[in-house]
Amino acid sequence: MNITQIRSLGEKKTQRMVKLETLLDSMKNEGKEHLVTTMRHSLQIHYDTESNIYAKKVPRILFAAGFKKENETQVMKQYNGLVLLEVNNLSGTDEAASIRHIASGFPQTKAAFIGSTGKTVKILVPFTLPDGTLPQTYRKAELFHAHAYRRAVLLYQSQIPFPITINKPSLEHSCRLSFDPELYVAPHAHAIRQEQPTEMPAETTYQEAVQEENNPLQRLVPGYERSRVVSTLFETSLNAALIETGGCSGEEGVKPLLVALANNCFKSGIPEEEVVNGAILHFGMKEKEVEVRQTIHNAYLIGKSFGSKPCIRPEQSMAMKADEFMKRRYEFRYNTQTTEVEYRERNSFIFDFRPISDRALNSIALNAQFEGLQLWDRDVKRYVYSDRVPLFSPIEHYLSALPKWDGKDRIRALANTVPCDNPHWPNFFHRWFLCMTAHWRGTDKKHANSTAPLLVGPQGYKKSTFCLNIIPPPLRAYYTDSVDFSQKRDAELSLNRFALINIDEFDQISAGNQAFLKHILQKPVVNTRKPHKTAVQELRRYASFIATSNHADLLTDESGGRRFICILLTGKIDDTQPINHEQLYAQAISELQSGERYWFNADDEVILMNKNREFEQTPAAEQLFHQYYRPAEAGEESSELLAVEIFTQLQKKSGIKLTATRAIHFGRILKKLNIPSRRINGNTYYDVAERPI
Repeated sequence: MNITQIRSLGEKKTQRMVKLETLLDSMKNEGKEHLVTTMRHSLQIHYDTESNIYAKKVPRILFAAGFKKENETQVMKQYNGLVLLEVNNLSGTDEAASIRHIASGFPQTKAAFIGSTGKTVKILVPFTLPDGTLPQTYRKAELFHAHAYRRAVLLYQSQIPFPITINKPSLEHSCRLSFDPELYVAPHAHAIRQEQPTEMPAETTYQEAVQEENNPLQRLVPGYERSRVVSTLFETSLNAALIETGGCSGEEGVKPLLVALANNCFKSGIPEEEVVNGAILHFGMKEKEVEVRQTIHNAYLIGKSFGSKPCIRPEQSMAMKADEFMKRRYEFRYNTQTTEVEYRERNSFIFDFRPISDRALNSIALNAQFEGLQLWDRDVKRYVYSDRVPLFSPIEHYLSALPKWDGKDRIRALANTVPCDNPHWPNFFHRWFLCMTAHWRGTDKKHANSTAPLLVGPQGYKKSTFCLNIIPPPLRAYYTDSVDFSQKRDAELSLNRFALINIDEFDQISAGNQAFLKHILQKPVVNTRKPHKTAVQELRRYASFIATSNHADLLTDESGGRRFICILLTGKIDDTQPINHEQLYAQAISELQSGERYWFNADDEVILMNKNREFEQTPAAEQLFHQYYRPAEAGEESSELLAVEIFTQLQKKSGIKLTATRAIHFGRILKKLNIPSRRINGNTYYDVAERPI
């Protein structure tokens, strides 16, 4: 059984596959470098493994599978069926050793060892298919592993007295190499057998075990730091004492106020010394500290039921408890792209955020009531749709987390997977890609990415697949190929909602809608009224466009030929090579930061216009003109006619009824054909000669 070991050397990473048995043996005897021991010593001073330089030197181990790098992409060579469970946040090695001992009592435990920090335990649990084999493809292994992880957590959690950390089950999940002389290994552990799943695990309801809080302060004001709890309860107790005694008037009024304050603080569960310090500070009675101490001490001696009746308003207490419950059980975020609140339940097997719904709101309210909170769905809704929920911009979030570009040109390499005879295609695609990324970042708010690649080729050439693959998997929700341009308001809203819009079957768009398409291609912002809203809003545009078609006669005057990079495919697009999306977009960010031009200039547009001529539609009126007329040559007999006169003659000669709309645009066709003309009395007359029929 081969597992994967990854070592970081500065910004570079190296990896290799090693035998599981060899690795486990090496963890019993630390090597000469003493990497783990050095890391543990450094963590005693500064416990932060993310920034610790020694922690970064310790290799990471992927137990689930053996991986190799091919074309800079991880390729699974062998799935091992090993699930890694982690028990974290332990007090030290003694506690970790006790958990390791408990785990070793399971017949299914393949190995158990103390983690690299000395405060965690790692447990390896083997799984197989019913026939003893393991899935061979990445997708099957991924599904198998997700179900196996859930089963392993449920099995071990019932016997381990500390919570197992819930991680998103992934074949690439790893932990650091460790050093544990008493590491437990069972070469012949009983593998858990399960059928091959066909989909990811379904949602299950998670009921968190609510432990009774012995500290009355935390029961009253949960989730707050102790100092804030004491301060809040003291101030509310003082406020109640002032109301009860009518305030403090002279020295004779201090005593009753102090007694009332002490009684209220006692009922609120505030420790006596905290009350003494607070009273001396508030009343400036340092010189009478002995008297203050004795008065408060006597009140605490007489008092009964410490912490039984806090001087905090029920509304305050409920708001604090609700806030603590929501933050403890759930994560919320407001998606600025979809304008929806999204949530996920902590410590559950659902790892992705989902849009909030009435079902979710009701479930949250019920979960709160099971914990004894009088929280109703309207209260949950008020919390969810408030500024308590942080903003989340998925596109900016993805771009801001990209690694440093490694210097390899992946954008043009992606363009070269599209076979064509256009030598300008790689550079034009590169410029369009930079423009798309620049507008995602909000670099240019005065202009839009008004140019779009248009891939032309037969069905089955994987045009739509190429378009989808441009978008990284975390942003696929912001890709669409189903915008209806006849619904203009919805189409304009899609400029804000989506990152990339694929105009599939471009040739099916009517001439009228092509004019509207040209308009929104150039629209830098969206000014529209959202559904169920009254005010017109200015919304940021994120969307860029790409298009596909099965036919080559695509462009009309209305569509704007300089707005498209028309590419005629000479073969199927190669989608067999994996795409490193992080480096793809890291290249775009790096080049934009270095000042690379991302817009199409006048020279580019001339090239586009010339290359796009073969994709232009020839209107019926133009075809008929070539059949019946030609430009007049110098000195020959000809006729000077208005465009509408020529248009009328074409209908008579051909017997074909041409629409009035085409008559309006016929003059443009004649100008495009460079027909000789001159202005007479404000009208344009064209010099033409009839062709013999």
